[in-house]
Amino acid sequence: MTLTMTSLFPFLTWFRDYDRALLRADLMAGLTVALVLIPQSMAYAQLAGLPSHYGLYAAFLPPMVAALFGSSRLLATGPVAVVSLMTAASLEPLATTGSTAYIGYAVTLALLVGLFQFLLGVLRLGLVVNFLSHPVVNGFTNAAAIIIATSQLAKMFGIEVEKAAHHHETVLRVLREIPHASHWPTFGMALLAIAIMLGTKRYLPKIPGILPAVAITTSISWATGFENNRVISLDQVGSAEVREQVGSFNRSLAEIGALTEQRLLLGERAAALGAANTPAAREARLRLHHEMDLLALRLQEKKTEHGGLRAGLRAVSLLAVETPAGGVSFVSRRELQERAAGPVWRLVPGSAAIDPARLPLAAGGAVIGTVPGGLPEIGLPVFKLKIVRELLPYAVIISLLGFMEAISIAKAMAARTGQKLDANQELIGQGLANVVGAFAGSYPVSGSFSRSAVNLQAGGRSGLSNIFSALLVLVTLLFLTPLFHHLPQAVLAAVIMMAVIGLINFRATAHAWKTQAHDGLIAVVTFAATLYWSPHLDRGILLGVALSTAVFLYRRMRPKVTTLAMGRDGVLACAADNQLRLCRHIAAVRFDGTLFFANASYLDEQIFRIRSANPQLAHILLVAEGINDLDASGEEALALLAGRLRAARIGFSLCRVKENVLAVMGRSGLLARIGPANVYPSEEAALAAIIPMIHHRTTGKGCRVCPLLQHVPVPAARVTGTLPPVRMAGAKGEGGGGTRAMLARVRNALAAGA
Repeated sequence: MTLTMTSLFPFLTWFRDYDRALLRADLMAGLTVALVLIPQSMAYAQLAGLPSHYGLYAAFLPPMVAALFGSSRLLATGPVAVVSLMTAASLEPLATTGSTAYIGYAVTLALLVGLFQFLLGVLRLGLVVNFLSHPVVNGFTNAAAIIIATSQLAKMFGIEVEKAAHHHETVLRVLREIPHASHWPTFGMALLAIAIMLGTKRYLPKIPGILPAVAITTSISWATGFENNRVISLDQVGSAEVREQVGSFNRSLAEIGALTEQRLLLGERAAALGAANTPAAREARLRLHHEMDLLALRLQEKKTEHGGLRAGLRAVSLLAVETPAGGVSFVSRRELQERAAGPVWRLVPGSAAIDPARLPLAAGGAVIGTVPGGLPEIGLPVFKLKIVRELLPYAVIISLLGFMEAISIAKAMAARTGQKLDANQELIGQGLANVVGAFAGSYPVSGSFSRSAVNLQAGGRSGLSNIFSALLVLVTLLFLTPLFHHLPQAVLAAVIMMAVIGLINFRATAHAWKTQAHDGLIAVVTFAATLYWSPHLDRGILLGVALSTAVFLYRRMRPKVTTLAMGRDGVLACAADNQLRLCRHIAAVRFDGTLFFANASYLDEQIFRIRSANPQLAHILLVAEGINDLDASGEEALALLAGRLRAARIGFSLCRVKENVLAVMGRSGLLARIGPANVYPSEEAALAAIIPMIHHRTTGKGCRVCPLLQHVPVPAARVTGTLPPVRMAGAKGEGGGGTRAMLARVRNALAAGA
């Protein structure tokens, strides 16, 4: 491939015939996209288990780089729902959500995703995404959209529950808590945000609905004191039972830390033994691994117990009562004999131990809180070999899934704008976006359908619109983050739910089922498996890929083998499908598929079945137009088939053999063994040569009218004498008139006799 300046720097093509009018259009489109990008990126960061400002980091540099080095001018890159969910699913087994280690692993994951995409693009391997078939992606996307939407239910109702082993179990826990644990003002904020977004879409379609929803709900939150938090000391809690619960919570967390430390020490001791193969070393390793397994079981039991203690603290409801000394004591509501006025306070236990001097209480709704301003720190992501090994399979899946989403969106927009698209260049752009973003605190990003659609509708004309969007994110990071302090978490949950509803597309599954039942089945199985195994989303998509690959191989192993006869229109057609009569002595067989090692024996099986069904068979014509390629196993199968038929005194010939297949037959010597005279350029030429020869030998017991020659029966006549000579080339010549004329002459001769 010849490298040019435009292939290295695709953005240079933006400025051909660029003028002030286009600049104004890009500027307005960029500002419009940014109004969607900023709140959406903060919401998606929380979906990924990260603090909200990491969404802004992912919306700053990556969109710029993707626009500069990708091939699509309008594709809006940044945080997206499905990739955010995959990020959370990848990292939750490795670290506590939101912790420093978790954030570091998220950035490392972005680097791995970017490197994989970049290498695929440089090596021109964009076609690798074809392993993710449309039914697999459709089934996975539908399941992921439902998982994302239901994962926001707890935030919409202001409920905190412990996560279960499977997502559907967590959702059931949330549903059980809704009647008695919901914070209804929080739910009201979510409903208001949804109503504003739906109303804006209905009555003001040119305005992004997210902007007024965020602005109005944030203003209401600030004006009404929606966030009502305070910090007290444990001594101010008047319930001995609650104080004991706090103590048990802290002790449980300390025991988990001690067990984790012990397990790490045992692992280091096992690693120090190295690969020594002495009996003492082997025994020591076995003992250490046994102790580590026991510790792992105890650790899991302790974590389950700790989850129960956390749930117990969250269920505590406290009321503030005045003490005789004039102070305030917080007493469990169920311990009070009489109903007290005032707000109900809830404990807010986190992942760390509770400081007895700073016990967090909440009586209002959850808001984003303080959003750190300023630019992200530029630095090398955490690159530990053990973590890289853990994250690599997820990085590959996210790379392929994210790129498939991006390229699908880019193709849809290119179809409307007429822009030329290069999938490999887009891989390079997406890869560089993730790599550069990783050095600036970003987690994995991809192309966004909703923001790309906004970009197109707002009149964006080049990648500058995405750069303008990123610059507005930069302004937000530098100066505007305090404005988001009072933004309710429930509103971000509503933003996510509204965004992912559009991803659900069951019509595509139904269409796939109508087209091919096995494709519909793959989509349904992928959908069900992803839902069941969530949060282990990789299992669902891997099962879908395995199923689609198995179906592909099965269909290639058992291609369609059709026995042909002459149709009403004078063209050979499937005898079974069209209820056509077959010739007893000549079988015209079409093989629809590449003849290779996986199906070579299948051709032999089908020919044997045809021979067994017709003892009078004298010749087999293989119509090879569907054989696109031939490997060594296929060539050997053809050679053995020809030899067995010859030994059984059954003729064998081929027609419509493709040039590359004919070349393989020539190099292997198969063409010489079959005989060049038995390879015909067309069905007409083959039948013109074979029918007279075979039916002349079967005089008296042959077909009165050969079904390979004519569909409508003609008066019976005995075939005697000598048949007219037949031209095999099929070209017009002396006394000729082409192969159809030859067939007519053969037909007349067979019908009337010589």
